[in-house]
Amino acid sequence: MNWISNYVRPKIGSLFSKRDTPDNLWTKCPECGAMLFHRELSDNQNVCTSCDHHMHIAPRARFKALFDGGVFTEVDVPEPIEDPLKFKDQKRYPDRMKAAQRASGEKEAMLVAEGEIGRTPIVAAAQDFSFIGGSMSMYVGNAFIAAVERAIKLKRPFVMFSAAGGARMQEGILSLMQMPRTTVALQMLKEAGLPYIVVLTHPTTGGVTASYAMLGDVQIAEPNALICFAGPRVIEQTIREKLPEGFQRAEYLLDHGMLDRVTHRTKLKEELVTILRMIGNLPPAVVADLPAPDDVDEKPDATETAAEADVQAEPAETSEKDSAAK
Repeated sequence: MNWISNYVRPKIGSLFSKRDTPDNLWTKCPECGAMLFHRELSDNQNVCTSCDHHMHIAPRARFKALFDGGVFTEVDVPEPIEDPLKFKDQKRYPDRMKAAQRASGEKEAMLVAEGEIGRTPIVAAAQDFSFIGGSMSMYVGNAFIAAVERAIKLKRPFVMFSAAGGARMQEGILSLMQMPRTTVALQMLKEAGLPYIVVLTHPTTGGVTASYAMLGDVQIAEPNALICFAGPRVIEQTIREKLPEGFQRAEYLLDHGMLDRVTHRTKLKEELVTILRMIGNLPPAVVADLPAPDDVDEKPDATETAAEADVQAEPAETSEKDSAAK
């Protein structure tokens, strides 16, 4: 009876039991409503395969697609003072930070890394919009300055991926002070003669747009990205007028001279490599490596040697026949 109850019944029950399906296998596109399989979506860098809508992508996933072989090294960032204003709204600021860290898996709203793209060494930084809206904090300011200092030390170009809702209100004036700090850091980069390229992603707003996001030597944006200081709803409520269609979107800003490029995310790496190598006066990037040539044996083949011997023997045989006929 123990054998039946302990083995047979659980075995039969496992055959007919309802299997749980993970909830994160499919993602609904917010633009067209298409259901996208998670592997297909991640392979396409979080771009909808149906309507080309660019969804949010985490900095670590972006860097994995950007750097050669997905290999990069994180740059250390100095730690700022924790909760300097002892701020509290619905939650205490430290509790809100811990919740954001658990949800995103990252320490803060900016990730700094170094590596190679198309065999071109760079230093890159990217903001994570899922971390309290990618808001600019003291840590973000420290991370940006650390990236600039690393680029100057290694004499590498600096590529910035912006995505933010503005300055972090929980840090008050201290977060706004990151605007002049980052601007001074960019002046140091300029004096070192190193290029600074900005890729503006959806959305880039507030103090980030008013500082380092619009100071690039080359300004690139992803399609349909919202790029502004104040949002369109705030402007409409202020001036009480209807704004033009597509106002403050990447394509609108490109038409009005505020951007240099609007580039699809899957083609962004190739675009960056081309621009960086042109600015650095470097030869075109190597698209693919050819295999090493096989070693060619200098000794003649036995078949070729035999054929050459036959050719040399033919004149001798002909001369003997001619002499016999005479």
